Amino acid sequence: MTPQQIKGFELFKTSGCTICHNGPLLGGSSYQKLGVVKPYQTTNTAQGRIEITKKDQDRMTFKVPQLRNIELTYPYFHDGEAKTLEDAVRIMGEVQLGKTYTPEQLADIVAWMKSLTGDQPKIVLPILPPNGKNTPQFDPWKKD
Repeated sequence: MTPQQIKGFELFKTSGCTICHNGPLLGGSSYQKLGVVKPYQTTNTAQGRIEITKKDQDRMTFKVPQLRNIELTYPYFHDGEAKTLEDAVRIMGEVQLGKTYTPEQLADIVAWMKSLTGDQPKIVLPILPPNGKNTPQFDPWKKD
């Protein structure tokens, strides 16, 4: 890693981002309220998990995204409002942590986040013969 990426990683940790972005994928395993310190401003009408759970405590609660390959998953947030990683980090700093990052700090964190970009997971599906009139039919309820 470059010195800038290391500096960005240290700032990421000391800012408190690892409270939500943790584990092997740096996130993706929990739901958290968006707008903890300051309300998240959007014209999007999505209200988060409350639409599923019907519990008021789940209003504006969304799945925390994993950061592996985050550079490749733009635009960011549930509403696509953040067009760049810089925008996403700036907004998250403000609404989640109450922090205003300098342009240098933003660049450092983003440089570290870009270091998480790697090969996309490959999904290899089995090659099946063409389906036709002689293809055996699967019966999930059949007892062997």
